Amino acid sequence: MLYLCLLFQKSIFMKKAPYDVTFSPFRGFSRDEWKKLEAHPMFPVDDIDLSELKAMNEPLTIEELEEIYMPMVRFLEIHITHYRHLHNERDEFFENESRRVPYIIGIAGSVAVGKSTTARVLQKLLSMTPQKPKVALIPTDGFLFPNVELERRGIMNRKGFPESYNTKKLISFLSAAKSGRKILEVPVYSHFYYDIIPDKIQTFEMPDIMIVEGINVLQVSTNKSNKKRRVFVSDFFDFAIYVDASEKDLRKWYLDRFLTLQKTAFTDPNSFFHQYSTWSRTKLLEFANNVWDEINLPNLMENILPTRFRADLIIEKGSEHFTRGIRIRKI
Repeated sequence: MLYLCLLFQKSIFMKKAPYDVTFSPFRGFSRDEWKKLEAHPMFPVDDIDLSELKAMNEPLTIEELEEIYMPMVRFLEIHITHYRHLHNERDEFFENESRRVPYIIGIAGSVAVGKSTTARVLQKLLSMTPQKPKVALIPTDGFLFPNVELERRGIMNRKGFPESYNTKKLISFLSAAKSGRKILEVPVYSHFYYDIIPDKIQTFEMPDIMIVEGINVLQVSTNKSNKKRRVFVSDFFDFAIYVDASEKDLRKWYLDRFLTLQKTAFTDPNSFFHQYSTWSRTKLLEFANNVWDEINLPNLMENILPTRFRADLIIEKGSEHFTRGIRIRKI
């Protein structure tokens, strides 16, 4: 019977179009379907400086903003508006005016998938909506343990895995934000030095919207043997986005980025990666492939990819880094 059920499920996926799976908690849209949902932008985007938003080796065009991100911003506005209405109605019910807390959007996905670009684009566009909200962007890299602590724990080679983050500190930060604390502080991470910058803190006042971006932000468990009730980072999210791509494309993008960095940031003697600046292309690619196979790929398969379907919205990227489809969780 189980075998017949599996054959039936397989036949469904073989016959249906990629964005028309019958029994799914998500509703799928092709790029053409998605871009028609918001034919008239809320504001012009032609004057936006794309170079300030995109990361290295990640193409970003005005068309991508108009066809993908503008409908997404409109969709997020619907959720944010209902969130604010609920806040006001609760105040009326309890006959008490409470401090408004930020609407938190989580963005997850693999190394090299383009999470940072997605986060910066959404930050920019959301801040340009008619309400002109204050939008803060929080990369979770700042909550990594310092290298000296990773070395002490013997997990330097697992940097980026769930256990390499000071999760308690991140949860305390999010708890403070959702408790209405006016001034918030975030540790600062440097990709140039590949480490937390000691004693450097980013301070900002309570935003209207907060975007929290990181590879493991949708993770729900790092210790299967721990039976105690736990609080997870995603418990503080009001909306979650997962940026998705095939492993083949992710590897290529990672290798391309490594090659570009060798010609740019790695040439600085102060860079953590300066030691790789004189390596041959063959040696560098061999090293980068090993890093992918031994660190990034296991992290993707064991920790990141399993969280994909916990998201409210999935951005599906094609081989050229542009969005080919969107999935929205049904309600």
